[in-house]
Amino acid sequence: MTGISTHVLDTSLGRPAVGVPVELALHTEGGWKVLGTSATDSDGRVKDLPAAEAGSVVRLLFDTAAYYAGSAGRPFFPEVSIVFTVAPAQHHYHVPLLLNPFGYSVYRGS
Repeated sequence: MTGISTHVLDTSLGRPAVGVPVELALHTEGGWKVLGTSATDSDGRVKDLPAAEAGSVVRLLFDTAAYYAGSAGRPFFPEVSIVFTVAPAQHHYHVPLLLNPFGYSVYRGS
């Protein structure tokens, strides 16, 4: 099993994005099966997502509309979906998201 964590930074404010709802789902023949949900903490991190099996295809879904709900405008991307394959022999994946109202960037962290 491979652990999965994430970190969301609001690049427009230059600080962690607090309270972003995050869902981890597994791709199955019948569609997406939710494995777990959480939200970013005061440091913008989610550390309590369940592990995934090697070889599986998983999705991190960030509810950016909920995060930006308290601000004056709406984000251009109401959600960010990151889909990746869990490789064999990997013990952990850290997938950071750099976010602003009109764009985002994601990468495989360490």
